[in-house]
Amino acid sequence: MNFKNIFKNKSTMTTENTEIDQELDDATIEMNANGEQIIIEELSVEEQLTQDLAKEKDKYLRLFAEFENYKRRTTKERIELFKTANQEVLLVLLPILDDFDRAITEISKTDDGPLLEGVALINEKLKTTLAAKGLEQVDVNVGDAFDADFAEAITQIPAPSDKMKGKIVDILEKGYKLGDKIIRFPKVVIGQ
Repeated sequence: MNFKNIFKNKSTMTTENTEIDQELDDATIEMNANGEQIIIEELSVEEQLTQDLAKEKDKYLRLFAEFENYKRRTTKERIELFKTANQEVLLVLLPILDDFDRAITEISKTDDGPLLEGVALINEKLKTTLAAKGLEQVDVNVGDAFDADFAEAITQIPAPSDKMKGKIVDILEKGYKLGDKIIRFPKVVIGQ
């Protein structure tokens, strides 16, 4: 053997070992569950802080987005609640409106003009007050095509003419809506 080759090989081996030692200095050797040694690289303090900052920033952004969604949802629910807050009171007053309409119909059959005028005045005042609170009558008329989204069919009767088949023949009870929501569907009779 040539001494130059041996020296050259030893020098190469020493350089390789130094590089491995340097890598091990930058890492930590740990034992895993099976007792094997594993090398885990240690991060510099700056890298560790950068990773921690990124994690916290992500957590903050997610929490902020969740809070914004919560605020938007509760605002929407609150607006909806304000729109329909008096729904129960209005539902209780609807039979009174029906009674006024029946009373006006019956009083108009008599000759008592001042009584009819007084009851009609009270009826209009009540309707105006309820309309100011958002109550509207659902617009359905005799002869309209029946739509289950806007009316409730109570019964079907033979149509007086072929033209009235599938259409509203009579309205038994008026329907009302509060804003865009129907709180009582009109009850109608349909021709078949």
